[in-house]
Amino acid sequence: MSDYAASMAGDLPPRRPRSPEDTALTPPTDRSAMRMGTLAYRQIKEQLLEGRWAAGERLSVEMFKSALGVSKQPVMEALRRLSADGLVEIVPQVGCRVTSYGPQDVADFFTLFGAFEGAISAVAAQRRTPADLAVLDEVHARVGHLCGERDAAVRAHGYREFNREFHGIIHRMARSDMVEEMSLRMWDLSDFLINTAGPPQPLSGALDERHADHEEIRQALVAGDADRARAATERHIVGTVELIRSGARGDATEAAGR
Repeated sequence: MSDYAASMAGDLPPRRPRSPEDTALTPPTDRSAMRMGTLAYRQIKEQLLEGRWAAGERLSVEMFKSALGVSKQPVMEALRRLSADGLVEIVPQVGCRVTSYGPQDVADFFTLFGAFEGAISAVAAQRRTPADLAVLDEVHARVGHLCGERDAAVRAHGYREFNREFHGIIHRMARSDMVEEMSLRMWDLSDFLINTAGPPQPLSGALDERHADHEEIRQALVAGDADRARAATERHIVGTVELIRSGARGDATEAAGR
């Protein structure tokens, strides 16, 4: 039993995040033509958000056909949707590759994303219920347990899963289906940039800091303090840029020393 699994043997349900292997490409069981493109889209997108392929890496239609056990049409449908999401680029006469964003694009995105999520947290602080806070506390505790996990891949994958769950609860506190739907694409792009714009698993070594950020957000929500919730959430998300940059600088320094 890993440290994380052992720690979950207490009061909380023994919920372990899925391992990265659990999200590997697999042939879909539903073979209806209408569903194949959607299933291919979901599986390929999950791998992109996990950072399986590097920014700029070429993606082969044949590779996906083989891995998923589908024809070319569902794969092309999936890639077109992923292109609209900003996760891949389809280059005429060349093929498909993972989208590569520059440092300024990354910084601009997280600045906008932080402001957007901060506004949601401010509304949530005014609309949350005791039941909402109880659910948030449970997920927050799971992130805390994850901090004791020694496997870097499990830490990174688990944080991505529980972090989205934590912020998803805040979205539901805001009681706005429209805003929640708008936020989903931004969360996908956030995960994608975290795992492709810098070194592998940049958040794995920052779980304690990220968990402390969540605690500050949680306390603001408990207090019903909209301004504090907004500021804490915005600071938490915008701070992702520096984590990506510092990790990239560390990789560059290590490479120069070899």
